[in-house]
Amino acid sequence: MINERIHLRKDTSADHVRPAAMVFTRDRDSEGVIRQCLTNLSVPDPEYVTGNVETAIAYLAKNSSPRLLIVDVSGFDDPVMQINNLAEVCEPGTGVVAIGDRNDIRLYRDLRSAGIFEYFFKPLVSTLVTQSAKGVLTGSLEQPGSRSGKLVFVLGVRGGVGATTIATNAVWQLAEIRQRRIVLLDLDLYAGDAALQLDAAPTHALREALEHPERVDDLFLERATIRVTERLRLLASLERLSDIVLPEEEAVLSLLGKLAHRYRNIFVDVPTYIAPRMLRVLHLPSICLLVSRGSLVSAREVARWREAIGPDTPERQTIHILNQNGAHGSLPEAEFERAAGRAPDIKIPYDRDIGIASNLGMKGVEKNATIKRGLASVFRHITGEALDARRSLLGRLWHAR
Repeated sequence: MINERIHLRKDTSADHVRPAAMVFTRDRDSEGVIRQCLTNLSVPDPEYVTGNVETAIAYLAKNSSPRLLIVDVSGFDDPVMQINNLAEVCEPGTGVVAIGDRNDIRLYRDLRSAGIFEYFFKPLVSTLVTQSAKGVLTGSLEQPGSRSGKLVFVLGVRGGVGATTIATNAVWQLAEIRQRRIVLLDLDLYAGDAALQLDAAPTHALREALEHPERVDDLFLERATIRVTERLRLLASLERLSDIVLPEEEAVLSLLGKLAHRYRNIFVDVPTYIAPRMLRVLHLPSICLLVSRGSLVSAREVARWREAIGPDTPERQTIHILNQNGAHGSLPEAEFERAAGRAPDIKIPYDRDIGIASNLGMKGVEKNATIKRGLASVFRHITGEALDARRSLLGRLWHAR
């Protein structure tokens, strides 16, 4: 911790108002990993600022220091000098974790000598960051247990590609076959079909949660989530078309953090019109199922979304599902791959009965062999396991997590 040699510039008599944690970083992947770590540790109201160590220095020169400070030193020729400057404005007892883009043992030793608690180079690994954050906040360096919910985004590159059908069937099988407690969050507040496909009635609770995130607690979530089955919950609203409700990204981040404490498995159906506003959300540690059809427009959108989301990291993976493969209007496979920039990870063949069955809710879709095989392929691809007819593949995936 930076404490012994700090020149104290602020009155610390009001130590009780110090924030528990502040994070200054510029890239979404790092922020996403840190968010998950602090959520796992139940850190109250951590503050996130887009910036680097210089931003932190300017801020802390006028404001109270947190107990845990995470700063980005990427891009600086002399990160040690920046940490020394940071020490001049930090209060005693502030534990500093630095993150950067250099894997250099000499830099690591110099930064530790300068007084930081730990240094990590990108891409960050959540278990290591969690351990250090816990060490700063509690004084314990024990390896933390994993309490985080498994987060899966289902993002259709365009409307009508079947993303919601994939999402609802996946959560249904997880809840009914493997008996996992799971929640599906449908962020389409205007035309979301998740409730329709799960034979549930949407409420206005999701809108309230997104407009007033400070009101969301365990009691709110207990009452707001729709009970689909004993283990499957749904959080969905269907608002009037005359109302303009566009979720703020900070509210979604807050809601996901609170859901992670209640559910091991969290699926989020992200509508296309909201997704560009949710890039920080999509960079949380997660699996993103990117769903498309085989048209030229879909191929173009796949390429655009892969660029927006960025390459896979140790904490985040994107899986492209080519849905309704072979439907009328689909490109030949070689042309689709050329337009999309790479081959799809999963192909689910076209079956006109899926669309018909989805109108009948889960009772119709769960009997469709094509969607069942398609989902098995999705989760086999994620786990890398061979199909075992004696045991649900979906079950093996989530049993292992």
